[in-house]
Amino acid sequence: MGKIETRIPAQRAGATSGPGRIPDVPGFAPGANVPPGTGSRARRSPKAEGKALRARIPRAAHDSLLLSADRPDAVRAVEESNTGRVPELTPIRVGRMAAGPFAFLRGSAGLMAHDLAGTPVTGIAAQICGDAHAANFGLYGDARGTLVIDLNDFDETVTGPWEWDVKRLAASLVLAGREAGADEHTCRAAAFDAVGAYRRTMRLLAKMPALDAWNAITDEELVSHADAHDLLGTLERVSEKARNNTSARFAAKATEQNEDGGRHFVDALPVLRRVSDAEAAAVAASLEQYLHTLPEELLPLLARYAVHDVAFRVVGTGSVGTRSYVVLLLDHRGEALVLQIKEARRSVLLPHLPKEDFRIPGPGHEGQRVVLGQKRMQVVSDILLGWTTVAERPYQVRQFRNRKGSVDPAALEAGQLDDYGRMTGALLARAHAHSADPRLIAGYCGKNEELDHAVAAFAVTYADRTEADHAILAAAVRTGRIAADLGV
Repeated sequence: MGKIETRIPAQRAGATSGPGRIPDVPGFAPGANVPPGTGSRARRSPKAEGKALRARIPRAAHDSLLLSADRPDAVRAVEESNTGRVPELTPIRVGRMAAGPFAFLRGSAGLMAHDLAGTPVTGIAAQICGDAHAANFGLYGDARGTLVIDLNDFDETVTGPWEWDVKRLAASLVLAGREAGADEHTCRAAAFDAVGAYRRTMRLLAKMPALDAWNAITDEELVSHADAHDLLGTLERVSEKARNNTSARFAAKATEQNEDGGRHFVDALPVLRRVSDAEAAAVAASLEQYLHTLPEELLPLLARYAVHDVAFRVVGTGSVGTRSYVVLLLDHRGEALVLQIKEARRSVLLPHLPKEDFRIPGPGHEGQRVVLGQKRMQVVSDILLGWTTVAERPYQVRQFRNRKGSVDPAALEAGQLDDYGRMTGALLARAHAHSADPRLIAGYCGKNEELDHAVAAFAVTYADRTEADHAILAAAVRTGRIAADLGV
């Protein structure tokens, strides 16, 4: 494919500057959320409201798992979730899910949502990740290149029950521990500690000034807060690798120079492949719409880059088969910035959300849903997050290889698993507290370990169920019932 040389404008057409009126903000009005004793009418505090919910949904009830009669078997669930994906790539997805029970869980957020729909919830709504398993936390760079650690995958994000994220995290820790060879006590303890850290962090946030709580638990404080000192060596090694995991490094490996001095991607099948001129032009053209989703002040930065090439790149485990492109941009010195344009499908959680509390209409564009959900949950987000449409399909846009790094929970030593559980539990609580009042959740969770024990018991039960589901899928692969490319 020839050099595209699409230049990004420094300013949007018709953009204006100057002061504007402060917009009306729902919930931010005289008398709204005013503490008792300051002139508002007397009402029960959020903490008391949360505590009162225990009478309707006892914390011990969260140990339950009742599978519905219409639950699809593992093979049918995978086949149904492949609908709409690129057909020739779905065997890669099946092969990755068949690699082990933890991998199966990673690719089956929809099936778990089906199962969670039958579990008790308090009705407290939060912006949830929707896929908060233990491998969806990691390091990435902020605007100045400083590494932060947080949740980092939001394909399924919706407004939903905070309990669903907590239970998915806990179950994933049990499965990761089993894969790592940890004994059953260690696996259960990791789930127990994750819930305990979530509960204690929510209590801490509930006591802090609102602004301090909003920005709480930075990278420097996290290890001490979660008592995760056994993880220090692992985090340092991951951090060192993450600092070198940049667009420029990826471009140096994945591209080669043109005769005119530009660069283009080189096929690395089946993961990376070049696309036709027409497909590349459509993706490049979608960047104009993407620019309208970014803050105005970033446009001069992107105007210093030109688009040189586009390639298709296979991603993830659950995302395999969705359409995903990498776009090579070069500045005046030939330094690379790579954007990822990733298809945004309807969240697999939506059909299973409790109707009375959580069927909240979201933005009409699925890419916008993902981006807004991510920004609502992270303390610091990629400054180039945005969305666009290619061939009538919605996409999210983000930096590719933005100093990303992650801990493989299934490779941790037994003594590190509970530390990792506490760290991720604390991060999840902070993420939920951006959209749900931490006083309300903290009031429900309380001081004692009743919730910790209940969710840990659920996690073990669901891990057993996932192992059985994985066995069904693995058997179907062996017999040829479902096609799979193993080891890709």
